[in-house]
Amino acid sequence: MRNKNFFKQHKKDANSNARTGEVVTDHSTFQTPIFMPVGTSATVKTMDNRDLHEAGADIILGNTYHLYLQPGTDILHKAGGMHKFMGWDKSVLTDSGGFQVFSLNGLRKITEAGVEFRSHKDGSKHMFTPERAIEIQKYIGGDIIMSFDECPPGDAPREYIRKSLERTTRWAQRGFDEFHKTEGFYGYNQFLFGINQGGVHEDLRKQSMDELLDMDFDGYSIGGLSVGEATDDMYRISHYMGSIMPEDKPRYLMGVGKPEDILEGIEAGIDMFDCVYPTRNARNATVYTFKGKVNIKNKVWHDKVHQPIDVDCDCYACKNFSVGYIHHLFRANETLALKLASIHNIHFYLDLTRKSREMINKGVFKKWKDELVKVLPVIRKE
Repeated sequence: MRNKNFFKQHKKDANSNARTGEVVTDHSTFQTPIFMPVGTSATVKTMDNRDLHEAGADIILGNTYHLYLQPGTDILHKAGGMHKFMGWDKSVLTDSGGFQVFSLNGLRKITEAGVEFRSHKDGSKHMFTPERAIEIQKYIGGDIIMSFDECPPGDAPREYIRKSLERTTRWAQRGFDEFHKTEGFYGYNQFLFGINQGGVHEDLRKQSMDELLDMDFDGYSIGGLSVGEATDDMYRISHYMGSIMPEDKPRYLMGVGKPEDILEGIEAGIDMFDCVYPTRNARNATVYTFKGKVNIKNKVWHDKVHQPIDVDCDCYACKNFSVGYIHHLFRANETLALKLASIHNIHFYLDLTRKSREMINKGVFKKWKDELVKVLPVIRKE
């Protein structure tokens, strides 16, 4: 019997669709809106679990495609799932691997049965079906798992997107049936999200949503955004989806994105977000603050040996090291630079959603967000 209190909506913003809520799994309770750090291969790059706990992470993401290839389901099962394998005691969300498989241009073949593909590692041949994607995620042990979908590129023709979403619906039903007829391996509850498709076409998004609602998933995800479409289209579809998705289920915008994109999604009524941006950009010396972005390699920071990246930030990096020192680490190609910048960025993203929750509860989110998005993309010079 699954937890009937999986999701509760708490409060809505007075001037937008932004809302706060709470998700309860057997591993943790987390408040929404929430950002989920991406732990592709059962690790958030350069960070350990202590870093994640100190940053306030209550849920991380694991990637089915990568974990299936390495270490493989046998090792994960033997370990007791991803939680025990990596020593993580809070929630895990697993994606279905669909996005990665469909990104393998020239290495995959789509049929009604599923997707046949070759590993990017060694060229070996594999097959993901909707049923197999559910089985693999049960081996990984995600608290929240995703149905298998087809993810067309942002510039795909409308007719291709229509046929693709209809196949995604058929696959969703097959995955839904597989999920409910088989038990998990580790004795705790798992929850299944359906993935909405339809590109930038509102009528196709509505069709997909109506079909998924008939299956009564535990939550619903918006797929097929941040895949090459214009930013205005991504925002428009996010707001449209926030207006038609059920209020009593969590809403997840997959793979988005920049801080300003997350704020727009929150305004649209979305609850959950993930993206590789904070750690990827950190490894490239770009960090985020509430006064704009900082490229730590820029010479302007080399003599700032008595100030942190952000005086208002209480992350480990800002409390213990100067931006001048981290600038030096990047210039010297020291790996500590990657870790400290990643710690800061993950803390920033979690702080962004925490402050968003505060502003929603105060009823002033819209005004706060509109001012903040003016400065977030700006490159700080001092």
